[in-house]
Amino acid sequence: MKIYLDGKFVDEAEAKISVFDHGLLYGDGVFEGIRLYGGNVFRLEEHLERLEYSAKAILLKLPLSRADLSAATCETCRQNGLKDAYIRLVVTRGVGDLGLAPWLCPKPSLFIIASKISLYPQEYYDNGLAIVTVPTRRINPAALPPTIKSLNYMNNILGKIEAKQFGALEAIMLNDQGYVAECTADNVFLVHKGEIITPSASQGALKGITRGTIFDIAKELGVPMREANVTRYDIWCADESFLTGSGAEVIPVVKLDGREIGTGKPGPITQQVLASFRRRVLVEGTRI
Repeated sequence: MKIYLDGKFVDEAEAKISVFDHGLLYGDGVFEGIRLYGGNVFRLEEHLERLEYSAKAILLKLPLSRADLSAATCETCRQNGLKDAYIRLVVTRGVGDLGLAPWLCPKPSLFIIASKISLYPQEYYDNGLAIVTVPTRRINPAALPPTIKSLNYMNNILGKIEAKQFGALEAIMLNDQGYVAECTADNVFLVHKGEIITPSASQGALKGITRGTIFDIAKELGVPMREANVTRYDIWCADESFLTGSGAEVIPVVKLDGREIGTGKPGPITQQVLASFRRRVLVEGTRI
């Protein structure tokens, strides 16, 4: 495997950063998870725009322009002979001392990995996931805005650990007011009386690229969609539910906290959304 690292393509074994890099020491950096489908990098421009916004929010100067980031991303896929892949683009604060001060890190580090990912076995896309609500709450947006896709994922990791302890592959995380924020790695949606509903970013949800695609799909399908305050009760009593993410794509949810959602099977609107998403990923984005 070839990894893009600070302007060069290196073998996987040689792809190394310093132990003094603040991305490692403090989670100080930003990243994007991007998908390649049939030689098409899905919504690459939207991902790079979000990366720029995340970097701006933490006063991190990106080492490449958007055009150069796009070219480096596509070339990483070509270097590895990939047509379908998961791409991880990471920008760290770079090497500094053992203090927190980011201004003492003179040069950020950039690396791009293109490989495979499979978050959930195919059976769950066909039959749906059973998920749980975990005790760990999502960080308050006033403390750490969820719109910053940073390297510090400990909050999500704690939720993922608890999900496993409860025998689930994914879990709902509530905010400090008790409203649904998102899952540990995915955005969450419910369908109720023909309408698609999802938590807003102000409740602690990441503004996911796949999440944004669902708004476009809903418009295409003529299905009403809105952001709202969502409780566990709303999902328990929903007709359908599904999750989205660059890694997860679109995956149905059929049970939350031991309660069947709707019929306990993937619903018709979820299936329409998934079919539309699978069509779109082959045409929306950047050809490598």
